[in-house]
Amino acid sequence: MDNQLLALLPEAYHEIREFQELTATSEQEITQVKDAIEHLFNDQFVLTAREETVRRWERMLRIQADPSTETLEFRRKRIVNRLSTKPPFTERYLQERIDFLFGVGRGKIEVDVQNFILTLAASIQNAAIFREAERTIHRVKPANMEYVAAPWTRDVIEITDKITVNQRRYHKIRELRIGMRLLKYENEVVL
Repeated sequence: MDNQLLALLPEAYHEIREFQELTATSEQEITQVKDAIEHLFNDQFVLTAREETVRRWERMLRIQADPSTETLEFRRKRIVNRLSTKPPFTERYLQERIDFLFGVGRGKIEVDVQNFILTLAASIQNAAIFREAERTIHRVKPANMEYVAAPWTRDVIEITDKITVNQRRYHKIRELRIGMRLLKYENEVVL
């Protein structure tokens, strides 16, 4: 192991065993302090916080988290979402919150001002994310507006048409004989 602290001391101390051991031990402690400082710095921000800090934030915000089904990344997003829902609210703000939770283009907010209806059309499979979006909408929307969830998918349906024309010509009754077929001519054309 490279002993950087020993290199800072005068040459006379480099051969003394006590100074070698003292600087080696001090270097380990300094590394631990650096790691602790880095963890402390990262814990100041929700998006880089460790699990313990996320749990503390969830307790403060009264969030009932289920770590067995929810990822740490989603739990961080939920905390940021709860902290950022402060007035004033606009349609654009709510769309930004939905884009933050679902991903850009996976949810669309529509407001029918005449009928006081707020609609969320979303393509999402994760129920926890959808519940968080609904919670955000209920907190943000005015009391006189009705909330409607309209799930949608981006499945492609291909519709094809096939037209078949069948031309048939029958024998006239006077041309018929016993054992003859009724059809004189049959032609099928696919358009």
